[in-house]
Parts: sequence; C-alpha cells; structure tokens
Amino acid sequence: MLRRAVEELSTGSDSDYSKCWISWFLSSKGNEYFCEVEEDYILDRFNLTGLNTEVTNYSQALDLITDNLESDDDIQDELRGSLDVQARLLYGLIHARWIVTARGLAKMLEKYKKADFGRCPRVLCQSQPLLPVGLTDIPYEKSVKLYCARCEDLYSPKSSRHGSIDGAYFGTSFPHLLFLVYPHLIPPKSGPPDMTAGPSVSRESDGRRVAGRRARDELEGSVAEGVGEGVSTAAAALKADRYRPKIFGFQVNEIAKLQRWQEAIRDRSVH
Repeated sequence: MLRRAVEELSTGSDSDYSKCWISWFLSSKGNEYFCEVEEDYILDRFNLTGLNTEVTNYSQALDLITDNLESDDDIQDELRGSLDVQARLLYGLIHARWIVTARGLAKMLEKYKKADFGRCPRVLCQSQPLLPVGLTDIPYEKSVKLYCARCEDLYSPKSSRHGSIDGAYFGTSFPHLLFLVYPHLIPPKSGPPDMTAGPSVSRESDGRRVAGRRARDELEGSVAEGVGEGVSTAAAALKADRYRPKIFGFQVNEIAKLQRWQEAIRDRSVH
C-alpha cells in the first residue's frame, strides 16, 4: 500500500523538470515535511555509502537529483516514471541521513519552531509542535508518524498526502537526537491548563479540548476494535506495543528507565 501511494505521487509534466530537481521536489504538494539537502552533502559519495544497493538505477537517479542527467530525451517513457520514483526514494534516504547532521538538524529546527509538522491535538499538551519520525529505517514498511515531546505519543498526519510519506525518509533517531543537541527545547510534561487565561484564550482552549477529545475517542475506538468477546481491555493493553524512543537503535536512557517503571506499575494494576 505504501509503495503504491509513493508511486502515485510521482507525477509531473516535462516543464516541471526545467527547474532544479530538488527545488521542484520540495515545492511539490505533500513534500512540506522535507528540508533541502545541501548539494555538497549529496556529492560526497561517502555520505551515500550503501544506498546503491537499495535504489534501482542508482546512478541515473543520482544524476537526476543533482541535475547531471545528460538528456531527458534518451530516457524511454516507461523508464522515466520509474526513474522519478527511484529519485524520490534516493532523496528520501539521503534526507534521513542529512537531518541527523549538525546542519540538517539546524534546518529542521527552523521548521519545528514554525510548527510546520503540526501541533499535538491533546489539550494538556497546549499545542506542542510535533516532529516527524519513522518507525523503521527500512523503506516501504511504515509511513511517517508525528512525535509529541510532551505526551511522548505518536500521531498520524492529518493530510493524506503527508500520511503517505515513507517513515524511512526521516528515520527512527531524528526527534530524540534533536532534543539531545538542543536540550533547552525539551518541553515540560503535560500539566493542567492555565485557568487565568482570558476569554479569547478560553475559546482557543475549547477548540483544543474538542480536538483532544476527538483524538482520545479515536484511540479508544481503535483499542476497542482489537478487543473481542472474552478479551479484557487490560489484556489488550498488555499486548499493545509501546513507542520506544531510540537513537541509532539504542533506547534513550532516561526514557527507557521511565518506561520500565510505567510498565511495572501497569502490570501490577492489571494483575
């Protein structure tokens, strides 16, 4: 399903290719989550180590991304569509590596500060900006999710275009590495709403409360769907996978300790 969605997004007229491929890609609808990868980074082949085994027509796809493809006329029509899909895949995998570098983190930080990835729907998170994250580093397996640093939960993008972006294009390490590099950005955990807010803020809080209630109802509904006759919600909760923040495959130490404590409390209350 995810592979088909990615291929359906690879549409564009010949005139679109008259401009720089990366600029065209970033300006296309649905690609707002991506930042621009610097050309110097792409041209350094060390940064692309191993990607030639993951991308079909790797050399041509790289030439297309860097605008070094000799002639578009020499490409057969059936290969042109496939090459564009592979170019998107290659750029996405390069992007996942780029955004965990110092310069890449700085660019994504700008987007985070502008809340380009959306805000958490939960009321107590007080419109906390979200960050994109992948549940796997392997392409075509999981779509991108949005991580809230306050409630430490994951959400699906509102837009179907964003929902079809491959999670591997952001990787499993990005949001937590961002907060390690910029620890002053770590938000406080969810707390009670400000009761001293004025009328205009109250109306805004009402809107967030409705959105949060809707998100909670959807979550409860999804849990209920997995519970059949004779199966308690507690048993379903024990089977549910928790999102575990990791950096390059290793669990974040403080969060890992907290989650072990939370799971121990949950297990005691269930049994």
